[in-house]
Amino acid sequence: MMKFGQAIEAVKKGNKIARKGWNGKCMFVYYVPAASYPPATDIMKEAFGGENVPYRAYLALKTAQNDVATWSPSTSDVLAEDWMVVE
Repeated sequence: MMKFGQAIEAVKKGNKIARKGWNGKCMFVYYVPAASYPPATDIMKEAFGGENVPYRAYLALKTAQNDVATWSPSTSDVLAEDWMVVE
């Protein structure tokens, strides 16, 4: 088990991380580096002149519903000491 700061360092190195209680739900957090993608909507085509849309690095959560969401830790997550690297 590790503290949140240690877990963040691990995820930035390419590891998947999770809280101990998440294990049975197949949930984990992973790091998505900054990149760009083709605009998928007319709004983004107009906003970026048809060019690729740059996005910033972020943390993503593989959810119990078997999809992916952007993730921001709660205060409880930040203060927890039950983080682990998931294989």
